[in-house]
Amino acid sequence: MQVALVSDSTCDIPPALREELGVRIVPLYVNFEGKVYKDWEEISPGHIFSRVKAGADLPTTSQPSPQDFEVAFAEALEGGADHVLSINISSKLSGTVQSARIAAEKFPGKVTVFDSLAASAGIGMMVLRAHEMLSRGEPLKEVMAELERIRDDHIVRFVVATLEYLRKNGRIGGAEAFLGNLLNIKPILTVQNGIVDAAGRARGEKRALKEMVKTFKEWSAGRSRVRVFFLYTGAENAVENLRREILALDNAEEVYTSEIGAVIASHVGPGIFGYYAYSL
Repeated sequence: MQVALVSDSTCDIPPALREELGVRIVPLYVNFEGKVYKDWEEISPGHIFSRVKAGADLPTTSQPSPQDFEVAFAEALEGGADHVLSINISSKLSGTVQSARIAAEKFPGKVTVFDSLAASAGIGMMVLRAHEMLSRGEPLKEVMAELERIRDDHIVRFVVATLEYLRKNGRIGGAEAFLGNLLNIKPILTVQNGIVDAAGRARGEKRALKEMVKTFKEWSAGRSRVRVFFLYTGAENAVENLRREILALDNAEEVYTSEIGAVIASHVGPGIFGYYAYSL
């Protein structure tokens, strides 16, 4: 059975790699300064950050419509696929999964929608693993079992440079945001059970990086092979330092390093760096 892969733009897989893999991407939308933009295609994080710094209101984001997914599923099936596997952003962060499931009803028995309970590279790592297995001819049942394993057993840590975006998005209170900025406190965040959660905090970027590396070492101990996906925006030096520290470990192998897209950036702000990883 030939299975086609579909995901949404929050998977943050680099565009060249998307093309190479033949994965269809359904974009989410960024609503900014009175216009609606397609994530990755029509707006960048840099544009958002520069305009917000100049005084623009923070953008809002919206999920794809069921019709958006319906088009992608139809193209895949009409292109020769027997089945479609759609891997999407956590249902606890977006209504994207629901849109995909509504669209799947138009193709009974032909589309499987998988809730990654992840975001950004967390979705991307599942898409790439599914592609790897499908390319070897492994059955969909085994692919789904592997995706569930990865969803249940992986690690994610990331740091944001400013608490402003999180505060304005209602993630933290204004007093805490002020205190964090005043003391140069860097929140270390994770995605747990499908939602963004606190994993710690550190005074300054260097200590935050050290803490993330320590956590990675503890998690990866005893695992023979660990695939790592690095993510960032506006923090090239920080993510490079993080890469250097983690890839010095014998069991860590990099899959890719990618800047996040505009939708994810709209919620976490500039200066983010971190990783997702899973073991084989």
